Amino acid sequence: MQDLSPLHAVTGQSLWLDNLSRGLLLEGRLAFAIEHFGIRGVTSNPSILEKALRETPAYYRADLRNLRNLRGATPNTESVYEQLVARDVQMACDLLTPLWASSAGLDGYVSWEVSPALAHDAEGTVAAAIRLRGLAARDNLMIKVPATGAGLRACEALVARGLSVNVTLIFGLSQLRATFDAYLAGLRQWIDGGGDPAAVRGVASVFLSRIDTLVDGRLEANGSPEALALRGQAALALAAMSQALYVRIFNGPAFHELRERGARPQTPLWASTGSKNPAYGDLIYVENVMWPETINTLPDATLAALAHHGHIAPAPVAELARAEALVARLAGFGIDLDGAVAEQLQTDGLALFQGSYERLLEQVGITHGARA
Repeated sequence: MQDLSPLHAVTGQSLWLDNLSRGLLLEGRLAFAIEHFGIRGVTSNPSILEKALRETPAYYRADLRNLRNLRGATPNTESVYEQLVARDVQMACDLLTPLWASSAGLDGYVSWEVSPALAHDAEGTVAAAIRLRGLAARDNLMIKVPATGAGLRACEALVARGLSVNVTLIFGLSQLRATFDAYLAGLRQWIDGGGDPAAVRGVASVFLSRIDTLVDGRLEANGSPEALALRGQAALALAAMSQALYVRIFNGPAFHELRERGARPQTPLWASTGSKNPAYGDLIYVENVMWPETINTLPDATLAALAHHGHIAPAPVAELARAEALVARLAGFGIDLDGAVAEQLQTDGLALFQGSYERLLEQVGITHGARA
């Protein structure tokens, strides 16, 4: 196992861990990952939290006993869940606070997602985000909202209030461009209202492996040699175009004045980076996107693979023309990467997270005696 701590200095990219659980914290595994694997932030989602509650309920029993004694203050299963996870978030934030401080607020965040049921409710998302922020009571908390129309309106409103936001479930360039627009609009409102430009941080989570899974299936359904030759390339093409768009917007003249005043860019975060096709290798969505001013959030298995046999070096500069040519070739086979594909994947992702969230609440209710 190699020490991954130099990765940030070598590539300019930050590694975050896509995992959060009480066991990860109490067993010292997150602290170890921060020290030896160069982890600089944490993301999570309902699937991860449901698994933690199901597999390691003993870690939460003391908190649950306390909550049962305060039944009047926790009237439903969702509030029980939020108070349980708030403790995990606080512990993780505290471990990352030194890094948050030393990086001047660029890294060291823990991302906590609002209920997926609010994906199309902007006002509900804003209210939930403010509630979660109050429960965590940590400056290095990042609220996660989806890149739906309502989610982006919520993003703008939250950034305008000075909250750091992770916009998730981005599968296409149009979704990413709209995400950047929402962040910048909120940031300007925050600054115009007298807010500290450096107090807000944003990331935009672009999902990779799921794109290849869907696109490859359609190429295989076509079956022609020309179609089959394009497998395994769509996700990296989107990553290249996303990186180019980020550079154009946040390293260009439009953001220059805000950056000079201390404003933070909305960094691309590569998500869904665990390879789902063994033929592509287990680090295809890691080694090929090691670009500066980006984040890669890794599940445990992918982090272990990187430490075991990964190559730490800056990825070649994104080849925009090549990526755009691939998108055009896919369109020739009826695959609209930025339209129908991105929309379907976002819809599917919302359904997946909603199902996991419902199972998570069921796990809290059935296993631990809380009632919705």
